[in-house]
Amino acid sequence: MSLTLGPATPFLRMFDEAKAREFYVDFLGFSWDWEHRFAPDMPLFAQISRAGLKLFLTEHHGDGTPGTKVHINTTGIDGLHAELIGKRYRYARPGIEDMPWGERVVSVADPFGNILVFAERVAG
Repeated sequence: MSLTLGPATPFLRMFDEAKAREFYVDFLGFSWDWEHRFAPDMPLFAQISRAGLKLFLTEHHGDGTPGTKVHINTTGIDGLHAELIGKRYRYARPGIEDMPWGERVVSVADPFGNILVFAERVAG
């Protein structure tokens, strides 16, 4: 029997639904797929997605640590960068970095200290 590991879905801690929607939906272009609360006054747990990537956003203490960094394998990094810069989001204007290990990356920090690193492998 051979082992297969599927894509991981990170849990990212967040503290404010409105700020999360502004950043992840309005700025980064994710879809807000679904959300759950055990009761109206309980913490939010939600799934967002874009182009095959799924992330969990959670207000639950212990589900995630603020300041998590997620490396996201990406194609079309130049288009993503142009899209993000074109939105003129007031809290982030990310650049593209050429890394010595052969990736071009766009890094963005969310309002809760988590960092998303969109990385495209350079041929060669």
